[in-house]
Amino acid sequence: MVELRRATPADAPAIAGIWYSGWCDAHLGNVPQQLVDARPEESFEPRALEHVRHTTVATVNGEVAGFVMVVGDEVEQVYVSASHRGSGVASALLRAAEQDVAAGGHAVAWLAVVAGNTRARRFYERQGWTDEGLFDHQAPHPDGPIPVPAHRYTKPV
Repeated sequence: MVELRRATPADAPAIAGIWYSGWCDAHLGNVPQQLVDARPEESFEPRALEHVRHTTVATVNGEVAGFVMVVGDEVEQVYVSASHRGSGVASALLRAAEQDVAAGGHAVAWLAVVAGNTRARRFYERQGWTDEGLFDHQAPHPDGPIPVPAHRYTKPV
């Protein structure tokens, strides 16, 4: 059974492990090498800690199975561990994210999906999200944002 709760700092290592693995699956070969170089494995845990207040985790039998980060009207990150994909965890997290966006007073949620991540794009479309087309997502980087070709998906909440 999937249970959702707000993340705590103690969840950061589990979040980071899921995030890094999923990020590699979705992004390697689909984003500029500059972004890959800027996202080494050891960078994910500090980022998870930095965003813990914006994060909801899904647990299955007490184990963190996935997470979602919401900032304002943007669903920034949605990742599920490989062993829990296809189990309903992602759908539960996405519904929670949509509720968070609505609770923040926004009428429409949005998210970015790298152009080559067809598995995620199909998932969002099945969940009722609309592909608004390609844009250059500005991925944060200490030397300035890195433009990444992505699709902008939206959904009224």
